[in-house]
Amino acid sequence: MAQAHRSGGPVRTARRRRVCGHARALLAILVTALVAGGAVPYVSGPGRAYVSYLVLAEREDAAGAARAGKESRAAGGQVVQEYPQIGAVLTYATGGFAERVRSRPGIAAVGATRTAPVVGPPRELAGAGDFGVGSDRRGDAGDSGTGTTAGTVPDPREGGAWNLAMVHAGAGAGAASGAVAGVGPTGDGVGGVPGPEAMRKVLVAVLDSGVDDTHPDLRAAVDPKASASCADGRPDARTGSWRPDPGVEESGHGTHVAGIIGAARDGQGVTGVAPGVRIAAVRLLGPLGQYYAENIVCGMLWAADHGAKAINDSYFADPWKYNCPEEPDQAAVIAAVGRAVAYARRKGAVVVASAGNDGQDLGAARTDRRSPNDRVTGPAPTRYLGTECIRLPGELPGVVTVTAVNRDGSPSSYTNYGRGRISLAAPGGDPDGGAEGAIVSDWPGGRFAALAGTSMSAAHVTGAVAVAAALHPDFGAAQLADLLARTAAGCPVRGCGDRGHFGAGLLVVPR
Repeated sequence: MAQAHRSGGPVRTARRRRVCGHARALLAILVTALVAGGAVPYVSGPGRAYVSYLVLAEREDAAGAARAGKESRAAGGQVVQEYPQIGAVLTYATGGFAERVRSRPGIAAVGATRTAPVVGPPRELAGAGDFGVGSDRRGDAGDSGTGTTAGTVPDPREGGAWNLAMVHAGAGAGAASGAVAGVGPTGDGVGGVPGPEAMRKVLVAVLDSGVDDTHPDLRAAVDPKASASCADGRPDARTGSWRPDPGVEESGHGTHVAGIIGAARDGQGVTGVAPGVRIAAVRLLGPLGQYYAENIVCGMLWAADHGAKAINDSYFADPWKYNCPEEPDQAAVIAAVGRAVAYARRKGAVVVASAGNDGQDLGAARTDRRSPNDRVTGPAPTRYLGTECIRLPGELPGVVTVTAVNRDGSPSSYTNYGRGRISLAAPGGDPDGGAEGAIVSDWPGGRFAALAGTSMSAAHVTGAVAVAAALHPDFGAAQLADLLARTAAGCPVRGCGDRGHFGAGLLVVPR
């Protein structure tokens, strides 16, 4: 069965890039790797190493972004994207940049978003970079690739969806066996879900590795006018930009997540929690295989500005599994992603995030043996972290953070947890339980895969938000999140303890 490393993603052990000791060797390795992979997204510089920075002004508006851009250029940086919604810019620069800009008037924070440098800023985008609704589509990215084939399963024909039975019945342990009543090509909904006319009015965003909108289950769901790529921190709205990059590991992950949320109810494949919902596919996973903070900020702002009622975040922010406020770079990343999340919530979106697959108590001190995960050599140092160090975006204020349960309603062995850190629990599955114990959903190339992880759990909650929004179109983000908390099934199994694994309880899709 396919397993993945993403915090919100399916459980996998993945090879990670490591930091090189010498800049010259690093540049040689990067150039060789990129050329060999057929993707060179950065402009070559004269033998110099560039790092990406988020520069945040004190003002969180367009004037603040202008100030951040001005100070960045004065310090020798190249501004490649402005985020006027939150008073920030994305800048590429060489050594000493952060120290020069932090002391400038009107600047609140500056932080590097990566540890491994690149050969130059991203190449210029033709006709992209606008957050506005209805951006022009130029060119064609072609059909999506097939991604990893491990874990693919036969077409389930909408049968045996224990996860849907669990969240629609709300009965917890033992509630899910067989297909869900009402699944099929006729009827008004699944388990009380509003019909397609009502669901079509709701948009949710999948910020992930990309979504294959050529998959039969997702052709009608993905809205091209609301989809884009933010794979380098800039909104690229060209046709197909949101599709997975077959050359990047885990590129099928976003398609799987999208299927859980909104796969069509047509008697074939799988059915989503909210069939009929419109999906804004926003690809964050870049060509180097990372979800950098600028990608997240770009995706969050894009989704919010296009009217998403829910934003699904089944990942953690690279390169640090946990970001610590006492580290200046990481503090700036926390602030930037925090501003983007707050902006999305003000625009009416419920931000949903996976709790992570490390089996750790988020409310206690913990270790991190994987960061920074963009290094290109050597082992990662062991970091001993306190509770002030947080996962992004899952531990930010107002985010609905989701843990995973197995088919019997018990907490999945891999799921993170923590009293006061968790909002809800939802089906994530057992990676050792075969296809029957995992979550079966869509996979690029018209296929299907069985995966397990808190990524899958978050997707169920995002689908439930979509249903709630269709039932209550006048509700704002806080009201929608509160509705899910109030309708949750409480403690679904014996021995819940202090509810650190369940938050408000097991997800129940509103009716």
